[in-house]
Amino acid sequence: ITAIIDLGQKLHVVNKYGHEHSKHYSDMFKYIDLIIVDEIDRLKVQHLEQLRAIYDEHNLAMIFIGMPGIEKKLSRYPQLYSRIGFAHEFDNLSKDETHHILEYKWQDLGFDLKLEDFTDYEAITTIIKITKGNFRLIHRLFAQIDRIMDINGLDKISTEVVETARDSLVIGIR
Repeated sequence: ITAIIDLGQKLHVVNKYGHEHSKHYSDMFKYIDLIIVDEIDRLKVQHLEQLRAIYDEHNLAMIFIGMPGIEKKLSRYPQLYSRIGFAHEFDNLSKDETHHILEYKWQDLGFDLKLEDFTDYEAITTIIKITKGNFRLIHRLFAQIDRIMDINGLDKISTEVVETARDSLVIGIR
């Protein structure tokens, strides 16, 4: 985090005072090989231009992460878009991948997942129905499941716990 804040401060100095401070600007990229930008769809045009300039000047690899449709938005900026090697849209998790994640989440809460246990089976079925393989939603749902179980002193994930967790999220499905 400190490195990111430091990078942001140095970029601010360059933007505000111009290239008389560019030596410091160049030095900060000496040990950086990769820049990962999450929520690229929330950046303004001038920030996208800044990333393009950094890419051009320092030949750094960059990964942009954004919501579906970001490729179309970036295509409106040909100077930046021409430098994008490829775009990949992640699909929802498969049934097997979802089961693997759920098994991990169960263990993370200190429980063993037993599909032969009807309560576990029902809870898993409900989670799969709610999340439809959306990894981020699974993560958010389990944060609520953990909170609800902790508050109520529960030692088993049940359909009721899952549905209560779902009801505490803003996910637009019922």
